[in-house]
Amino acid sequence: MSALRIWVMAARPRTLPAALAPVFVGTAAAYHALQGGVEVGVTIDAASAPAINAVIVAGTDSFRWGTFIAALIGATFIQIGTNLANDYSDAARGADTADRLGPVRVTASGLATPRRVLRATWAAFAVAALAGLYLGFEVGAEIVAVGLISIAAGVFYTGGPRPYGYVGLGEVFVFVFFGLVAVNGSYYVQIEELALAPLLLSIPIGLLSAAILVVNNLRDIDTDRRAGKRTLAVRLGRERTRRLYAAMIALSYLLLPLVLLAGNRWAPALAALASAPLAVAPLRAVRTRTDGPALNGALAATGSLLGAYAALAAVALAI
Repeated sequence: MSALRIWVMAARPRTLPAALAPVFVGTAAAYHALQGGVEVGVTIDAASAPAINAVIVAGTDSFRWGTFIAALIGATFIQIGTNLANDYSDAARGADTADRLGPVRVTASGLATPRRVLRATWAAFAVAALAGLYLGFEVGAEIVAVGLISIAAGVFYTGGPRPYGYVGLGEVFVFVFFGLVAVNGSYYVQIEELALAPLLLSIPIGLLSAAILVVNNLRDIDTDRRAGKRTLAVRLGRERTRRLYAAMIALSYLLLPLVLLAGNRWAPALAALASAPLAVAPLRAVRTRTDGPALNGALAATGSLLGAYAALAAVALAI
C-alpha cells in the first residue's frame, strides 16, 4: 500500500463533510447578510444617496475571501488532527482490535508506527493553528482562543488521562465544535458579529455531524464494550442508539422552519429540505443492519447527506 493511500486512510475522508459543511453554511449565511443592501421600495433622494451607496458597497464588496479560506483550512485540519489522534490513542488503549468492523486503522494494523501517526497529528493541528493565527490577525484574539479550545477538544477526545470520548461525550463534542462553533465562527469571521438565524442553522448541521459519529459508534458497539470504551452507543444500547440516530435526522429537518422566524430573507435555507430523500437509505441500514459493511455504508451515506444538506442551504443562501 502506498504511503499516500495510508495517510488518506488515516485522515478518514468520509468524515470530512463534518468539517467542510459548517464552514460553507456559515460563510454563505454571512454572504447572504452582506448582500442585504437596500430593501425594495426605498426611495433614494439626493441627500441620502451617499449613505445608501455606502450600504450597497458594504453589502457587495465586503466578503473576505482570506478569512473564508483560513476557516476552511482550520476546520479541515482540526478534523484530520482529531482523526489521527483517535487512531493513535485507540491503538494505544487497545480499543482498535483485529475484530473491529470499521475500516482499517493505520496504527493498530501496523501500516504506520505510533510515532509517525503522532507526528502527523501534531502537524495537522499545526496547520490548523496557523490558519487560526491568520484569523486572529484579521478578526481578533477571540478567534485564536476558539481555535485553541477546538484543538484541545480534538486532542482530549480519545487522548489524555480521562478522554471524554470514552465516557459517552463524543457526540456532544461533534455537535458543539462541528455545528455551533464552526457555523457561527465562519459567520463571525466575515461580519464580526453573531446573529440568531445562523445560530439556529448551526443546530441541524451539528446534529447531522454528530449523527456520523452515532453510526460509527453503533457499528463498533460490541468491540467498544469489550475494550471498556463507554461510548454513547454502549451506554444506550443498540435499539436506543438507533432511535437516537433517527431522531437526530428528523430534528435536522424539523428545525429548518425556525430559521425563517429568526430574520428576514432566510427562506433559501429551506432548500436543504430537498436533501431529505438521501436520508432513507442510511435510516434503513441503521434500523435493520448490524454488519460492518452495511453500517460503513450508512456512515458514508450520512456524510453525503450532511454534504448535500449543507450544499443546498449554502448555494441557495449565496444566490
